[in-house]
Amino acid sequence: MQILQPPGWARPRGYSNGIAAEGRMVFVSGMVGWDADCKFQTGDFAGQVKQALQNIIAVLAEAGGRPEHIARMTWYVVDKAEYVGAYRQIGEVYRELIGPHYPAMTAVEVAGLLEPQARVEIEVTAVVPASKL
Repeated sequence: MQILQPPGWARPRGYSNGIAAEGRMVFVSGMVGWDADCKFQTGDFAGQVKQALQNIIAVLAEAGGRPEHIARMTWYVVDKAEYVGAYRQIGEVYRELIGPHYPAMTAVEVAGLLEPQARVEIEVTAVVPASKL
């Protein structure tokens, strides 16, 4: 993967402006913070982020992918203040599961998610290099 950073632009914190990659495209639908039995174990924002990221990692593994193959993430949050208030905990969870990999990211506050208990939903696009298949 190649990080796309235009000359003279300030380096973004926690994400990349753009990513270029070649390989097998993997699209992971929006994952919420429930477990494999579709049950929420917590209402805590960072806890739901952790579970959603674990779900994403499990789906990527089915395609031979790993967290470092994520090219793009979109986060849908129901409460911007809750999201901002959990930055530190989200960062800890993110680094624990994804590591020092920062794909192109977008975060959007939405009026609601289809699962009433969900505080966050994360979808990703990954590119698994041909050498990893």
